[in-house]
Amino acid sequence: MPGTCRTTGGVDVTEEDRRAPAAVVFDALGLDYEKAFLSSEGHRASLRWLMERLEPGSRVLDVGSGTGRPTAQTLTESGHRVLGVDVSPVMVELASRQVPEAEFRLTDVRELVLKDGEFDAVCVYFSLLQMSRAEQSALVGALVRALRPGGFAVLATVPLDVEGVDGVFMGQPVRLTSYSAEDFTAVATEAGLTVLAAEHTTFSPAHPDAVAEPHLFLHCRRDAD
Repeated sequence: MPGTCRTTGGVDVTEEDRRAPAAVVFDALGLDYEKAFLSSEGHRASLRWLMERLEPGSRVLDVGSGTGRPTAQTLTESGHRVLGVDVSPVMVELASRQVPEAEFRLTDVRELVLKDGEFDAVCVYFSLLQMSRAEQSALVGALVRALRPGGFAVLATVPLDVEGVDGVFMGQPVRLTSYSAEDFTAVATEAGLTVLAAEHTTFSPAHPDAVAEPHLFLHCRRDAD
């Protein structure tokens, strides 16, 4: 079978089985994801909040950069320097083509080597939901350390109190883990962020297999050392 390898124990393992679950989902969705979410006014309002506070030419990390739109595109068009990271080869290829002014890397952000204080801002738009709670908390902490003191972070999630729940997202099977709004805010503050604003919205993706979902945008600043 194409794309299949055999382990020493004689069990067939497909290449898909060896990839991160999020990569499998978003490789399959591709531009359909962009089409479904590009009209999110909550996302665009969040980007406006961030850009009003960034100095010209700021260095921004876009975690789970997807197709590059709207986040990387909006930021680069305003003159900021963007590094986008994503586990989906399809998404990285699309983003590199659609937003050539940004840099995109195919990598799991949990494995990305981050230097203390190297970014002026970090964007995390809905890219934690297929990680465990322990992984989400650890990653937010690492991202905060990668921010310069006084730098900004935007964290967006679907605020539901669920852990390891199997579901379907735009026709793709997923296993989701999230926090309630209160607990997600606590994750941010315990990592060293001050939450300056929290925006709650409901968004209906433009896709026949999607359902309306609550969105939470936390607009934060790293506490000064």
